[in-house]
Amino acid sequence: MSMFQRPSRFGRAVALTLAFGLAGAGSARAEQFINILTGGTSGVYYPLGVALSKIFSEKMKGVRPSVQSTKASVENLNLIQQGKGELAFALGDSVADAWNGNTEVGFKTKLDKLRGVAGIYANYIQVVASKDSGIKTLADLKGKRLSVGAPKSGTELNARAILKAAGIDYKDLGKVEYLPFGESVELIKNRQLDATLQSAGLGVASIRDLANSVPITVVEIPASIVDKVGAPYVKVTIPKGTYEGQTADVPTAAVKNYLITSAKVPDDVAYGMAKSIFESLPDLQAAHAAAKAIKLETALDGMPVPLHPGAAKYYKEKGVLK
Repeated sequence: MSMFQRPSRFGRAVALTLAFGLAGAGSARAEQFINILTGGTSGVYYPLGVALSKIFSEKMKGVRPSVQSTKASVENLNLIQQGKGELAFALGDSVADAWNGNTEVGFKTKLDKLRGVAGIYANYIQVVASKDSGIKTLADLKGKRLSVGAPKSGTELNARAILKAAGIDYKDLGKVEYLPFGESVELIKNRQLDATLQSAGLGVASIRDLANSVPITVVEIPASIVDKVGAPYVKVTIPKGTYEGQTADVPTAAVKNYLITSAKVPDDVAYGMAKSIFESLPDLQAAHAAAKAIKLETALDGMPVPLHPGAAKYYKEKGVLK
């Protein structure tokens, strides 16, 4: 009997070893993917996402980064919750709404799997009109044709907040278009649109393209409006010369952007992402000037969701987190 039991036990052991080995190999493979969720290709998220993909490939062992162009903040956060991405760019107010499960802006339930990696640069809310439109103030937008960004995107949520504080409803506008940055600019060039509101880093390619094509007016968002909207909006200035033909500083509002991951992402991967980002700031700055605002010492400021333990480990090593 014992003669036959040995092979049976041995066979079971081999089968179990193979099974665990295959399971381990499968999980190791799954952890290698880092799908980076960005935004439209003419915004700031996308070129920074491409730069991060290259950085992760070079700095992290055994990872396979990919970059996905999306409708930005709201879509990105929902995809993270669904396990369809490992790192997402998102605006601070959208992240807070996602964590609180704000159904009005596109979050069916509280997105409880969201975890923070880093605060990065601020999105400047930039209202730009063609000079021909005659728009010089927010009040002048009434009766005019305005693009407010993709529906329920971070940009469109910013548009709702700013216009509401200025006493303007969508129905007060001549026409509302829900278009990405690049398409909005093309319509202004073709005189089918008067203005665009774009929530993006300073010097965003779409507005640079517009300013280089037609005379523009960068419309002020006064400090009183920013104060009325309140946190997480802050008062900032678009420096003169940021865009062709912009001869004066223009006050506006800004909201900080964050890199968000999932609670399901392993600690070592989240640690590697945080470390790689802050060890490669010159590469990110080469991809887009907005990255000049990314600083280790402000990376945790205002983080709307819990920090991923892997990222927390990195910040503790650097003395940013006690």
